[in-house]
Amino acid sequence: MDKFYHSVHLDEKLCRGCINCIKRCPTQAIRVRNGKARINSKFCIDCGECIRVCPHHAKQASYDSLDTMKTYQYTVALPAPSLYSQFNNLEDVNILLNALLLLGFDDVMEVSAAAELVSEATREYLAEHQENLPMISTACPSVVRLIRVRFPNLIPHLLPLNPPVEVAACMAAKKAMEETGLKREDIGICFISPCPSKVTYARTPLGVQTSQIDRVFAIKDVYPRLLSCMKAVGEDPKEIGTSGKIGISWGRSGGEAGGLFTESYLAADGIENVIRVLEDLEDQKFTNLQFVELDACSGGCVGGVLTVENPYVAEVKLKRLRKYMPVARSHMDVEHTEEYMRWTGNVDFEPVFSLGQNIMESFAKLNQVERLLGRLPGLDCGSCGAPTCKALAEDIARGEAREEDCVYYLRESLHKLSTEVSRLADDMAAGEKDGKETLRLLKEYIQKISDDMAKLDEEKR
Repeated sequence: MDKFYHSVHLDEKLCRGCINCIKRCPTQAIRVRNGKARINSKFCIDCGECIRVCPHHAKQASYDSLDTMKTYQYTVALPAPSLYSQFNNLEDVNILLNALLLLGFDDVMEVSAAAELVSEATREYLAEHQENLPMISTACPSVVRLIRVRFPNLIPHLLPLNPPVEVAACMAAKKAMEETGLKREDIGICFISPCPSKVTYARTPLGVQTSQIDRVFAIKDVYPRLLSCMKAVGEDPKEIGTSGKIGISWGRSGGEAGGLFTESYLAADGIENVIRVLEDLEDQKFTNLQFVELDACSGGCVGGVLTVENPYVAEVKLKRLRKYMPVARSHMDVEHTEEYMRWTGNVDFEPVFSLGQNIMESFAKLNQVERLLGRLPGLDCGSCGAPTCKALAEDIARGEAREEDCVYYLRESLHKLSTEVSRLADDMAAGEKDGKETLRLLKEYIQKISDDMAKLDEEKR
C-alpha cells in the first residue's frame, strides 16, 4: 500500500494551467508545467483547498459510488456529524437516521456517538499525561499529515487516540458480526464524509495499521437521495439516535474542544490559520494550554468540499439542532478504551521537503537556493508555475526547473541578447571581425532569441 495514496487528483482535460491552485496549496504541492498543473504526491495532504479554488473543476476528489453498497450482504452507515447540518428545518436526527435505513443501509452507527466516547477518553488522557501538553487533536487527517511532513517537533504532541470515525467503524463492525453471524468481509462499513481527507485516511490511516472503514461516500452524493427518504419517514420516526450535544458539536470548529470541559484550549480552522498556529506552537509561543483543536476546513467539518451547504449556515443549523439535546448519551467503558481508542502504531516524520539525500547535499543545495534567490526578482507572481520564487529556486536545485522558467529572468536574458546582437552588428559594419564568423554568431543569437520568445509566449498562454 502506497503511503502517499491520495484522494485528490487532477483531470488534465479540464486544467487550463491557471495558477489559482498553486497560490492556495498550503504545502506548495502543485506546479504548473507545460500548461498543466501537477500534484506532487509527497507534499499533498488532501486538504481539498485546490478543489475549492479551481475555477475549471480540474481538481477532483476520489470516493466510492453508492452502488458499491450492493457488494456487501450487510451494510452499516456512519453519518458524520456535519451531515446533520445540511438539511433545512431538521429538528430530530432520528428522521435522518431512519432515512438512511430507507436508503438501503441495514444499520446506522452515529460517528457523533463515537465522538462522545473519544471526548471522554481525551479527558482521561489529558489528566494522566501532563508531560507533552498541549496535546494536538488527531481528528483531522490533513492536520496529522501536515505535522508528519512539516512539523516533526510536534509529533510527540499528537493525541494518540483514534478519530471518532475509526472508533465508530470498529464498533459497527463488531456489532454487525455479532448480530448477523456474517464474516467481516461480507459486511460493509460505509462512512458518509464531508471531505476527501477522510477517504485518504480510510485507505492509508495514521496511528493504526488498517482502517475498519470499507467505503467512503460523499455527503453531496448522499444528500439528494436522502431528501426523498426523509419525507417518507414521517413525523414520528423510530428512536435510534445515540448522541447528544457533545457528539453533534464535533461537526463544527471548537466542538471537540468544547467537550473537554476546560477553558485551557485553542481552536483554529482553515488550513492557513492552522499552519500559523502550528508555527507558533513549534516556537513555544503558547503557555498554559492543554489542548489544541485544528481543522483544515474553514468552519470545521461543515466546511468540507464534499458538503452542499454554506459552512456558516451549516454551523447555525448545527447549533439549532443541538439546542434541546442532552449533553451526552454515549459513555465509555473499559472495552472501548482498550479495543478501539488507542493508536496501535506510530506516526513517523517524513522528510519530503529535504533538498538532498543527506545533510551535506542538503546544505549544498540550500546554498544554491540562496544564490538563485539573489538573481530571481522576489515577486512571487507564480508565472513560472511555482507558487513563490523560493519554491522555484528549490525546484531548480532539485533539477525539476530552470532559471529561464522565470518570466522576468527570461526578459532580462533577452535584453542582454538583444544588446549583444546590436554590438555584433556594429562590429560587422565596422569591419572589426571576419564577416562570415560574425554572421554565424549573429544567426545563433537570433535563433536563441526566437526560441526564448516562443517559450515566453507559451508561458503567457
